[in-house]
Amino acid sequence: MSQHDFPLDLVEAQTAWYRAYWQLAESGPTASTTTDRRRLQQLSKQIAAHPYWCGPSGTPAARMELKEFARREVGR
Repeated sequence: MSQHDFPLDLVEAQTAWYRAYWQLAESGPTASTTTDRRRLQQLSKQIAAHPYWCGPSGTPAARMELKEFARREVGR
């Protein structure tokens, strides 16, 4: 896969998404998850609507590369 230079704010949003997702996944059945679910929705919108995806580099392969890069960044 080709090397992409993702904008820092996009990488930060994707890594924050993974952290929020895993925090939600690891919460117990009696935990209040409303805040975590709202955070995930907010980050999902921020990532999907990022201007980077409107340019020539915004391919489906680039989206997968961003996800893989962010997952490595958070160490999971």
